[in-house]
Amino acid sequence: MPPPARAKSARTLGIDRFLERWLPQIVVSPLFAASLIFVYGFIVWTVYISFTRSGVLPSYNLAGLLQYERLWSTPRWYVALQNLFVFSGLFIAGCMAIGILLAILLDQRIRIEGVIRTIYLYPMALSFIVTGTAWKWILNPTLGIEKFVQELGFPGFSFDWLIDPHMAIYTVVIAGVWQSSGYVMALFLAGLRSVDDEIIRAAAIDGAGPVRTYATIILPIIRPVFLSSIIVLAHIAIKSYDLVVALTNGGPGYATDLPATFMYSFAFQRSELGVAAASAVMMLVTIMAIIVPYLYSELRGGRK
Repeated sequence: MPPPARAKSARTLGIDRFLERWLPQIVVSPLFAASLIFVYGFIVWTVYISFTRSGVLPSYNLAGLLQYERLWSTPRWYVALQNLFVFSGLFIAGCMAIGILLAILLDQRIRIEGVIRTIYLYPMALSFIVTGTAWKWILNPTLGIEKFVQELGFPGFSFDWLIDPHMAIYTVVIAGVWQSSGYVMALFLAGLRSVDDEIIRAAAIDGAGPVRTYATIILPIIRPVFLSSIIVLAHIAIKSYDLVVALTNGGPGYATDLPATFMYSFAFQRSELGVAAASAVMMLVTIMAIIVPYLYSELRGGRK
């Protein structure tokens, strides 16, 4: 081979080796930089703003824990926290109960398994905005369930939870459970299908019925699925915003406020950027308190 051709071949080989080694990093680096700036960078900025006197506009003069004192002296924040406990507790319990029951039903390999699975997985394809809007129509006293039942011949029937300050938060729970129970069903169905059939046959030979088999043998085997489902559902509950905005807009009044809607209201409607940042930090701390122990247990289990 002539020297120029040999040199050209060497350069081509060197470029190929360079691309083979560095192309993945080159492709991923813009996304990594964007995540670093627009996710973690703004998290750091929010934490800093929460320790300043920021109002309508950001202020970078530190003021200690002033905004946190203002946050915890605001009655509306306590309403948001109370709603969060009610919503997250009922939301997680409802999704887990319905999801597990549906997964056990489908695990029997019934004929219409595909139809049922499609029906209950379909809400997962919808955004919470669509879910909230649909359930706003369904629960509207003049359009939905109440009017439908009254037209059936029950004029005294009343279902006005959507406009009742004491019951409105439960409408958010209903819509949330409808949206996410299919996700739990999918997780548990995958876990149930991974259990060895020999274990089920052995339980049947020992005289264990279906209820006892699932309750004492199968479900304990897939215990990690419980933890994963609860972690994901808790994360959804803590940062819920779009569902509440579409369904109740935080009302009546601020009866269905959650920390996420509280943060938005104080940041963009009441021009209290410092208080909003402090509430965002409290949400971050809550999520980290849930996720970090889970990640630690997973990493520890992986090392073992």
